Amino acid sequence: MGDKYNMKNPSVKRILQEVKEMQSNPSHDFMSLPLEENIFEWHFAIRGPSDTEFEGGIYHGRIQLPSEYPFKPPSFMLLTPNGRFETQTKICLSISNHHPEHWQPSWSVRTALTALIAFMPTSPNGALGSLDYKKEERRILAVKSRESAPKFGTPDRQKLIDEIHEYMISKAPPVPQKTSEDTSEEAPTPVATEVVADEAPVGPQNVNAEIIENEEQHLEGNHETPANEDTEPEGPRVLRQVASVVPSASSSVQTVELQQEQVLRVQKPADDRLFTWAAVGLTIAIVVLILKKFMKASGHGAVFIDES
Repeated sequence: MGDKYNMKNPSVKRILQEVKEMQSNPSHDFMSLPLEENIFEWHFAIRGPSDTEFEGGIYHGRIQLPSEYPFKPPSFMLLTPNGRFETQTKICLSISNHHPEHWQPSWSVRTALTALIAFMPTSPNGALGSLDYKKEERRILAVKSRESAPKFGTPDRQKLIDEIHEYMISKAPPVPQKTSEDTSEEAPTPVATEVVADEAPVGPQNVNAEIIENEEQHLEGNHETPANEDTEPEGPRVLRQVASVVPSASSSVQTVELQQEQVLRVQKPADDRLFTWAAVGLTIAIVVLILKKFMKASGHGAVFIDES
């Protein structure tokens, strides 16, 4: 394959390295190879994630790598009906060319397929190329996806698709039987909130988490909660109401105590004035008695008594 292309081209060199790595380290979860005549067009098949309505399904698709790869992101298209993504339509994901601002050159076809598998059971939230089928409908499509490979393109493309399908069927476990728990409605998938730093070690799990977090942040930006919407949990609200009642009761007690203290302060000055006037009156009476005795002793007392 390398003899047909210019090995000095960085994109060609990178793609051929990924082809070699994909062949030397195959995965049971996915398989992907480029066309012989065009290494920028890859075809793949992924296995539905376990413990979901997609489990047991084999889903084919196409990846179109840009000429600037890996510095620009690829585009993705699903070919197998699945109930999560439209078929033969470029889907909108944070790992696709719809969001080049999220793409990192360290990512590869392998890491992108790993992320695509993780996206399957997530909520579509109205993203371009997404579908929101019921779980039972998706299970039916998962079973049907194993019957044969989808028909797409030229004979060379179809030959590669058929080969990938045979490989995936040979590695795929049987479709799980439906249980009573599957019929009950499940809670939505939790949303992550932070993006992994660019300096984080590059690996399938780390890259997968980072890609999903980028996608969820993008979806959250399109579905912001209105500012006036009350999203506060009931528990903290009740606790805050109780807390507000306790300070109110405490303030009421303090108010009563303050009023009692003010009454005591008003009564105390009144008592003090009463004792003061009594002392003044007693003092005046003593002074009058002393003056009378003094005047009587000096001879002026008789005149004073007669005149009185």
